[in-house]
Amino acid sequence: MSMTRMEMPTTGGMVGPKESAQGGSLWYKCDPPMNLGEAPIYRASDSTLHWVDCLCEPAEIHILKVNPDTGDAEGKSRVVPLADSVTVAFFRKDHPGSYICAYYQGVAFLDEQTGRLDVVKEIIPTSKRDALRFNDGGVDAKGRFWLAEIDKKAMAYGPNQLPASYGEPKGRLWRYDPDGSLHLMEKGIVCGNGLAWSPDNKTMYFNDSVAMMVFAYDFDLDSGNLSNRRLLVDRRQLYGEPDGMVVDTEGNLWIAMFASHRVMVFSKDGEHLKDVVFSAANMACTTWGGSRFDMLFIATGKDKSPGAKSDDEGGHMFRYKPHGHRGMAKYEFAG
Repeated sequence: MSMTRMEMPTTGGMVGPKESAQGGSLWYKCDPPMNLGEAPIYRASDSTLHWVDCLCEPAEIHILKVNPDTGDAEGKSRVVPLADSVTVAFFRKDHPGSYICAYYQGVAFLDEQTGRLDVVKEIIPTSKRDALRFNDGGVDAKGRFWLAEIDKKAMAYGPNQLPASYGEPKGRLWRYDPDGSLHLMEKGIVCGNGLAWSPDNKTMYFNDSVAMMVFAYDFDLDSGNLSNRRLLVDRRQLYGEPDGMVVDTEGNLWIAMFASHRVMVFSKDGEHLKDVVFSAANMACTTWGGSRFDMLFIATGKDKSPGAKSDDEGGHMFRYKPHGHRGMAKYEFAG
């Protein structure tokens, strides 16, 4: 979509961002460039950054040592091939070297050393791999794993292009609990992305990237239930697809906005506070890292669109240190 289109008011009532900053060029060069970098996550105990390239063949997980104070890369990432596409992964509490992850069809445990996938819950049957796949997810403060699907046929129409005749999109949002129980939490999704929670755990945020909307829900931490869904950010008449995101300690949302060159910052009320502009069009997913969790690490994807620029730096990792803002570690799965 055009980068020169004038911005209309967001749900928060603001026209465009209050400020804009330059995020710069790539921080860590992947060789070869990734097709689609996703799911960055920082582990403080050994100061390593982990992320996946979910669309290469085979899919891969990258593990990179970083300086906890400067955020500088130390050496090259260790790259581990995977048996199936993994789009998001989180550490498991009291299970060192093991992640919980969303693989193409459901929930699996992933071994950090070997890349072995142990399927614990198949949700999408193999017969529906052409129609559905899993995408982004999150872990809440009680250690429950949330994972969202893509309706591949609906997604193929393009951003905000789904005709009314298609009917309700088929994508769903699930919650997988440490006791092994599975709960359907939402449906009607084109491309589920960017789960995050407010610092007080009373609000959950959820993106439908290809529908170009960000939703907020009331969240009950004890039960894990959702209520009072509302539209927080509406990009349908603008540009950029809200992809992976994190929340800072003040409750602001830092959203990797695919097809926009930007990480966009919104307040908890949907006010567009800031744009951080980078040299890659397809900003895909964000995470906080460093010893103070005051650095933003961003995974990106190649720009494969017809109008892609020759100097686009998608497919590599980016870093940004915002002044006066910091986040927190992502929660670990409690099973």
